[in-house]
Amino acid sequence: MSDKKTARIIWTGTELAFRGVLGSGYEFDLSSQASAAAGSPMEFFLAAVAGCTAVDVVSTLRKMRQPLAGLVVEISGTRADEHPRVYTEASIVYVVRGELVEPQAIERAIKLSKEKYCSASAMFERAGVVLHTDYRIEEG
Repeated sequence: MSDKKTARIIWTGTELAFRGVLGSGYEFDLSSQASAAAGSPMEFFLAAVAGCTAVDVVSTLRKMRQPLAGLVVEISGTRADEHPRVYTEASIVYVVRGELVEPQAIERAIKLSKEKYCSASAMFERAGVVLHTDYRIEEG
């Protein structure tokens, strides 16, 4: 059985501004130009990849019984100069917070997310995006 997801994008009638409504009911603002008022579609795409892998890494580290106190996933992407201006390269940095979190456990969690669980990053890589990952541990 497939896991079907839905979304609607509704033009607000102003410039290139839109309201997004996900099947879950969550709503957000979207614009062709990123600003503090609304994110751009391509920013949301990066956020989807970061969010997907963040869920995987936290879940895996918890299963490994690592003393995780926090996680921030930072992502940046480089787009092609020519249209359709797809992402060609992306970098993900996992900022892991917690005393005594084992580096090997973090590396394993990132690898599992990248190679097995994160559907968003898998779509990225299958589209030819070169994906770099790194992490750092912050005590506390």
